Amino acid sequence: MTNTKPEKNNPTVQDVARAANVSTATVSRALSAPERVSEKARKRVSDAVKLTGYVINHSARNLRRRQTGTIVALVPDIGNSHFSNILKGIETVCAENDLNVLIADTRKPSMSRSKLQTYFSRNNFDGIVILDGDISIEEMRGANQNLPPVVTAGEWCSDPNVPVALVDNMRGADLAVSHLIECGHSSIGHVSGLLTHVPGRDRLEGFRATLMRNNIDPTGAWVFGGDYSMEAGKNAAHGWLALTEKPTAVCCASDYIAFGFISTLHQAGVRVPRDVSVVGFDDIDVAGHYIPALTTIHQPRRAVGSSAAGHLLALMDGQTPQERHTRVDPWLVVRDSTRPWAAG
Repeated sequence: MTNTKPEKNNPTVQDVARAANVSTATVSRALSAPERVSEKARKRVSDAVKLTGYVINHSARNLRRRQTGTIVALVPDIGNSHFSNILKGIETVCAENDLNVLIADTRKPSMSRSKLQTYFSRNNFDGIVILDGDISIEEMRGANQNLPPVVTAGEWCSDPNVPVALVDNMRGADLAVSHLIECGHSSIGHVSGLLTHVPGRDRLEGFRATLMRNNIDPTGAWVFGGDYSMEAGKNAAHGWLALTEKPTAVCCASDYIAFGFISTLHQAGVRVPRDVSVVGFDDIDVAGHYIPALTTIHQPRRAVGSSAAGHLLALMDGQTPQERHTRVDPWLVVRDSTRPWAAG
């Protein structure tokens, strides 16, 4: 509990959250449904309310109660565990706040852009979480001037009015490349994700920046374009096999890329990690069960989802999110697809 009273004339729920050292969602629950939080959390929030002088906006709360009690999550591939884990984080926070989550798989033929726009125009929900980087918020607003609050999860949005929650992709790339350098590799390649999306560009930028920081010329590094799919990994493997001077290690922008890359090399008689080390990105559920078990960057996807849901709850309550852009720290998981190059 901080001992410094904010200087603002009109304290916000974010001020209370900071003073109590809890999330804005916890503050909201403690004030609207105290039976849903622990006695300790209620006490912290109560003390913070007194400390900050926060006054509950009953009109905003009542307005929210008159709404549908449903948000919609726009997901490009519901079968992909990357997105399903983000959804679990969103659903957990929403369930704690008595909100239902409607999931729309945006890549299904039945979910065309025109049908999405029609649905948006009916205002059948209180907020939108976008997990699909191909969705244009500008187009959504153009079709409906009264669009409910929007946030993105796992994807970037340049609109300063749209809160973003995603993993720190540059940090993840740095961890992957640094691990390979520590293993003795100096010739390191990269198979990128979609460079039309900020996460893919950030992973490539992080890859190059870490090489440069370690006095390895990034302009000479082998980079193969991809789209996060196993097919992209297969194509990259064929490209790697055709090289005269092959990188001894490769960073892949997704685990699926790494799976396609490794399986294609295996068919060609190339051994991972003895002949080449491979690092993925995501740490999806099967990464630890692949052969070889994949060294990868773990994305705390549920944390990304819960952060996005917290942003959306704040907007729905008429508040400004405590942090408009949340970057969740990833971490390296070392398994069997990498090894010291000197042992090769």
